[in-house]
Amino acid sequence: MAEYTLAHIGINAANEDEALKTAQMFELLFGLPVKVGNSSIFAGTAVEVMKTPYLGKNGHIAIGTPDVAAAKAELEAKGFAFAEETAKSKPDGTLNAIYLKDEICGFAVHLVGKK
Repeated sequence: MAEYTLAHIGINAANEDEALKTAQMFELLFGLPVKVGNSSIFAGTAVEVMKTPYLGKNGHIAIGTPDVAAAKAELEAKGFAFAEETAKSKPDGTLNAIYLKDEICGFAVHLVGKK
């Protein structure tokens, strides 16, 4: 059985200003340092705030696993489907992230490679 851990939660902000304010609130509350990226702003490693709405009505939940391809195969064997167009690979071609096809209670869920 694959190993799974909570990697981070994703929050869909309306725009970059709202995303920054949200990340800064988590920094103020919990000391999670703000790190601005291209499409999102992280507060520590626990919270990712999207600069524009992305997948999931409410945002997303990232589940970390050491082997994304093996975890994907395990979940597919249980009947779960993935949105193949969301797959992202490392430079060596190893699958590093992919979203489930269906949301769970308004949240998109994706697997992400654990370091």
